[in-house]
Amino acid sequence: MSSEAAAIDLENSALTLWNGPLGLPDFSRIGDGDFGPVFDAALKVHAAEIDVIANSEDRPTVDNTLKALELAGDALDRVSSIFWCRAGAHTNEDIQALERDISPKMARHFSAISMNEKLFARIDDLYERRASLNLDPETLRVLERSWKGFVRAGAKLYAEGKKRLAAINEELASLGAKFGQNVLADERDWVLFLGESDLAGLPEFLKSSMAQAAESHGQKGRYAVTLSRSIYEPFTTFSQRRDLREKAFRAFTMRGQNGGATDNGAVVKRTLELRAEKAKLVGYESFAALKLDDTMAKTPAAVMSLLEPVWDKAREKAAADEIDLQRIAAAEGSNEKLAAWDWRHYQEKLRAEKYAFDEAELKPYLQLERVIKACFDVATRLFCVTFVERQGIPAWHPDARVFEVRNANGSFRGLFLADYFARPSKRSGAWMSALQSGYKLGKGSTPIIYNIMNFAKPAEGEPALLSLDEAKTLFHEFGHALHGMLTDVTWPSVAGTSVSRDFVELPSQLYEHWLTVPEVLEKHALHYKTGKPMPKALLDKMLAARTFGAGFNTVEFTSSALVDMAYHARPDAPENPLAFEAETLEKLHMPDAIVMRHRTPHFQHVFSGEGYSAGYYSYMWSEVLDADAFAAFEETGNAFDPAMAERLRKYIYSAGGSADPEELYTAFRGKMPTPDAMMEKRGLI
Repeated sequence: MSSEAAAIDLENSALTLWNGPLGLPDFSRIGDGDFGPVFDAALKVHAAEIDVIANSEDRPTVDNTLKALELAGDALDRVSSIFWCRAGAHTNEDIQALERDISPKMARHFSAISMNEKLFARIDDLYERRASLNLDPETLRVLERSWKGFVRAGAKLYAEGKKRLAAINEELASLGAKFGQNVLADERDWVLFLGESDLAGLPEFLKSSMAQAAESHGQKGRYAVTLSRSIYEPFTTFSQRRDLREKAFRAFTMRGQNGGATDNGAVVKRTLELRAEKAKLVGYESFAALKLDDTMAKTPAAVMSLLEPVWDKAREKAAADEIDLQRIAAAEGSNEKLAAWDWRHYQEKLRAEKYAFDEAELKPYLQLERVIKACFDVATRLFCVTFVERQGIPAWHPDARVFEVRNANGSFRGLFLADYFARPSKRSGAWMSALQSGYKLGKGSTPIIYNIMNFAKPAEGEPALLSLDEAKTLFHEFGHALHGMLTDVTWPSVAGTSVSRDFVELPSQLYEHWLTVPEVLEKHALHYKTGKPMPKALLDKMLAARTFGAGFNTVEFTSSALVDMAYHARPDAPENPLAFEAETLEKLHMPDAIVMRHRTPHFQHVFSGEGYSAGYYSYMWSEVLDADAFAAFEETGNAFDPAMAERLRKYIYSAGGSADPEELYTAFRGKMPTPDAMMEKRGLI
């Protein structure tokens, strides 16, 4: 197909010509079979655009090279954004087959661009002359990041090295797709059906969710435990049936390690081998060194200097808690040593003992709709943006909702879409992404941002009730969404969340703090039946218990981050990754009754693509920043201090990657923080 023919096809495709309501794609016109041909056409058009830039005989300028490169590939960006949304939020066998096909194809395409000698020569020319080009700071940063990106992607390699690196990237893309699909299959295919006699200890909200889950699996009148965290975690917290807690725990922790077609053992091994080889090819001693080169941390040693002292404090805290949990278990007649499927159960009893309340008391006050309104209300008070839901606009699934985002003067700022409920066609977890980023270059672009959650869907006519952790997750992902929606930059490559991995979690984790601001809870934490606000006594107990379980939570997270770093900081790949996981945990003296939050076979952050590989630590790195950043508001005595909120918007939420993150944070706060505020917030000191 010629580029001209491909362009004609793209002009008539609903995947690339977005003429649905509010500038969205017209999802009603998109079929699963449309993606493949449009991807092929868009890839050819983008390759032709790159050839024009690379083969230009004019001297390189910002306009004819850097700007042209940034704006190339619009059709590919559009079809990609819809496809990857579908692949994560509403997949099926056809989409999964295409994902396995398109992942290596995309890797091959972008490897060819990164290794295009003529294109890099033009970028390199601009880079060498950058001091004389009178560039504004954002453009200079884009040029420097572009040049470094080419170098890290192999632009300076000899021909054989380029060929090998392209092959590695292509295979890694295939492996990442396979890893994620295997986890999804294990999550989708496991279900434990229960009857009334199996429900001892379960609160009504959980029984309702389990009944709905059973009905969705064709078992109306029964109850289902699934591997969605929104059911699995409360079940293992409240169920009095130790045997059933163990069944659910084993299924949850063995995702991706069940043998057969969905086993991820070989996928992980090959992934680690290829990542180690890739790092050596481009001149780094380890894959971690490669990944961290463009972060705030910079080196594995810097990461470990944060994680190791936190790990020691967390283990101490968990060990003290374990003594209490074993005491409670013994008092209830259990002679068994505390196991991993017991921890949440007895920890909840310890919470009740210490603070005279349990998580189930909070649920009636944390209605999904009210928590959404709280998210919007906080954004309005901090950043003067408002949200208006638009009914009846089709998206990728009927559950997905569409909101207009408006500036203080009522002008249109962008769109926010949200898809809140778990289903078998959706991968687990919660995330933010963009159908379209916001930037000013060329004709400009307004942001179209979305959040994906996996809350248990309630029965028809019933409200969805969230746990405190789920409400925090909603605030967290909405913080990411605000980072995308408030972006105010020129260049696409530094828009929104296009920042270093260990800075990207700052806006999201910081936003979580406003959920538990008393005036927010007083306004929005209303009982779903009575409409009355959360009683002050319950509010006080909840706030007093904020750091409860710090040992367990921090051990869960930090062990995952340490294993991730152990895999990737070594110069080679372990012969047996799962044995290496066990050996690493043994060296760390991992408590027997706690497991990693994400074990290797289902660690999607790290193995379903390269996103957080050698980067899971970044949540904690950003937590150091977010604890200090919220302290800035606390120091004013006003969680919504207007002057501080304006600084927050200017230097954090709107700035994207337009400047070095350390410069941005220092501009906001006046200094860089120490880990002390974070450890105090977690209750570790």
